[in-house]
Amino acid sequence: MQKRSSGILLHISSLPGSPGIGTIGKPAHQFIDALARAGQTLWQILPLGPTGYGDSPYAPFSSFSGNEILIDCDELCDAGFLDKEDCKQLHSLPNHSVDYWAVKQAVLPLLTLAAKRFLEKHANDPHYLAFKKQHEYWLEDYAVFRSIKNHYDEKAQNEGAVSTWNIYWPLELRKHDSKAVQDWKKEYALEIELLKVIQYFFFSQWSLVRQHAAEQGIAIIGDIPIFVALDSADVWSHPELFNLDSNFAPLTVAGVPPDYFSPTGQRWGNPTYRWSEHKRTKFAWWIERMRLSMELYDYVRIDHFRGFAGYWSVPAHNETAEHGEWLPAEGHALFTQMEKVLGKPLPIIAEDLGVITPDVVELMETFNFPGMKVLQFAFDGQRIDGFYAGTNQFLPHNCPVRSVMYTGTHDNDTLAGKYSKAPDWEKACIAEYL
Repeated sequence: MQKRSSGILLHISSLPGSPGIGTIGKPAHQFIDALARAGQTLWQILPLGPTGYGDSPYAPFSSFSGNEILIDCDELCDAGFLDKEDCKQLHSLPNHSVDYWAVKQAVLPLLTLAAKRFLEKHANDPHYLAFKKQHEYWLEDYAVFRSIKNHYDEKAQNEGAVSTWNIYWPLELRKHDSKAVQDWKKEYALEIELLKVIQYFFFSQWSLVRQHAAEQGIAIIGDIPIFVALDSADVWSHPELFNLDSNFAPLTVAGVPPDYFSPTGQRWGNPTYRWSEHKRTKFAWWIERMRLSMELYDYVRIDHFRGFAGYWSVPAHNETAEHGEWLPAEGHALFTQMEKVLGKPLPIIAEDLGVITPDVVELMETFNFPGMKVLQFAFDGQRIDGFYAGTNQFLPHNCPVRSVMYTGTHDNDTLAGKYSKAPDWEKACIAEYL
């Protein structure tokens, strides 16, 4: 990202053209074509992982796998793994908003059916075998994790449990006991293999999207959250990398301290990293995570980048974030090792919004990571001698050259929506600036 360029932030789920939810099939290819016709060169999306409770892409079941419900069933029909009759039910899904529960109920059985048909004739397909080999770091653990969830979370939901985390799992499985996991693999081998095939479908379709984007001159900006969900294959398969107790419950969770907007702070609930273990293993998990991200995207935005310099650690038993503490992270060592293994420059965009301290700035400057600016935050109404001062850091002329300017992020209203609701003084500031 060495020259000025522009693009659009639009997540896959919001793409038009398919029933129920946007997909990584024809809708994604059509959007790439539209970007190219409009002279744009960037497309940013939100995290691609399979969403858990609340359907937030920032709390996926895995930092590595793809969200199955974004797979395009029409492409599976074209490949012969589904037929049009199988997919008729999809057309009853709403077209103007996403009902995630309804989409999952309709799509997941179709994906399982397609995966079964794939295995009947293509279990030893060299491309599929190569995919499993390439992704062996995470694929097996993820498929086993989802298989266990399919069984015990359904039991929890049927009994009206508030939380579907692994409290319903047998203790040995919860603790990733080797024998218990191996026994599960033997008993549910077919189900686990089907889950791998579904991931193969996702990655195969996404590779075509990446190829088409490159042909059209569109670079894709991906997005990964710094922390992972407690209810994830990451925590289950690598518990030593997180601050957990002997029952695999978090000792501390991430968040942010109290501020003007939140007098009790924000308690996110993500388990914090055991940075000493990451460092001891030469950041292998992080490097694999970034390696995969660099295969999926041209650039990688990292949410809450400041957490690599220092993070707000809250005792897990606290219901609010007031009594946390700032603790140092291992950002310098991490990115140094990443550069050593993956090369440099690293294609990272640092989400540096909020309270940014000098150590965060120093970390970004050391590794030459661009930060973010949000235009909607720029017009604060500050005036000197009756004139709009224009000193806000988010005004374009005040932004550092190495910045990615957003009209708004996924957390904001659209620019048109923001302007329509703005008070008269803010509209006056905008008019004066223009």
